[in-house]
Amino acid sequence: MKYTTLPNTDIKVSKICLGTMTFGQQNTEAEGHEQMDYALDQGVNFFDTAEMYSVPAREETYGSTEKIIGTWFKKSGNRDKVVLASKIAGPNPNFTYMREKGDFSPASIKYALENSLKRLQTDYIDLYQMHWPERKTNNFGSRAFTGYEDAWEDNFREILETFDGLIKEGKIKHVGVSNENSWGMMRLLEESKYQNLPRIKTVQNPYNLLNRLFEVNSAEVSKHENVGLLAYSPLAFGVLTGKFLTGEAHPNARVNLFPQYTRYKSDQCTQATKLYLEIAKKHGLTLTELAMGFVLQQPFLTSAIIGATTMEQLKENIAAIDVELSKEIIIEINKVQAIIPDPAP
Repeated sequence: MKYTTLPNTDIKVSKICLGTMTFGQQNTEAEGHEQMDYALDQGVNFFDTAEMYSVPAREETYGSTEKIIGTWFKKSGNRDKVVLASKIAGPNPNFTYMREKGDFSPASIKYALENSLKRLQTDYIDLYQMHWPERKTNNFGSRAFTGYEDAWEDNFREILETFDGLIKEGKIKHVGVSNENSWGMMRLLEESKYQNLPRIKTVQNPYNLLNRLFEVNSAEVSKHENVGLLAYSPLAFGVLTGKFLTGEAHPNARVNLFPQYTRYKSDQCTQATKLYLEIAKKHGLTLTELAMGFVLQQPFLTSAIIGATTMEQLKENIAAIDVELSKEIIIEINKVQAIIPDPAP
């Protein structure tokens, strides 16, 4: 395994992070425990979850992933070997079963955290993240800015003050953001700098061969402000394994089980994936190795979050840590990006 450090800390984290959002729907408790056992044995010491998991979010399975991680901690006694990240969900009118108000008020943050700690059977979370912003902004695939009439009022200072209190209580160690853009990151950094409040350490955003939008301006924040990317969907919901190009049905694949996930289903995605597959074959790689290798060697990356429903997938994803892409391969990848830029924002 290869390791980095959580930015501005001395906490060592594996460059591959175990994503767990399938635990509780696509994976049983026993399967989740098996994945965590294997990942830890392979040197993966960084696990990521969220209060709303498993996915897709449903009231019946709300919190199921954190519960499975919690029973594993209790059974294995491995809490001190894991750097644990979780998230508080942002506003969504369909998620009132989580909290009456899906905001980041002090009451909501404290309520969400206490419930996560209970499910996880732990006293603290190493990295606590806001899953998506309170304000309306262009995330989750939106190319256009839609927040002109948003009634949201800037409350970044209050949020960081709440996190500061929780850090002092020992319930969280560090904070981060997710599905955030450069403006939100900089506002939080500004408040932390001038008000002596906790500084965000990471941003968890999608990043893969079909979505390189992080490079457009957020990478500059990452470089100059030392905010590390936790790249989710490095294999684009499995599309970048090439399995959907074979003509097989794959009925248990996430994109087939849950048709609402359309982000990687466009013709442009298919066309780009075929071109990336040609590059991989030319250089004696699998498409998974090409896709993972590309993400893992980005200078702004802290860790790539992998998710698997089978042990075979998990083993292949973790093994990709040893892939090194040559300059020639990167040039060929960039040529495809120039022809079909970011088909899955």
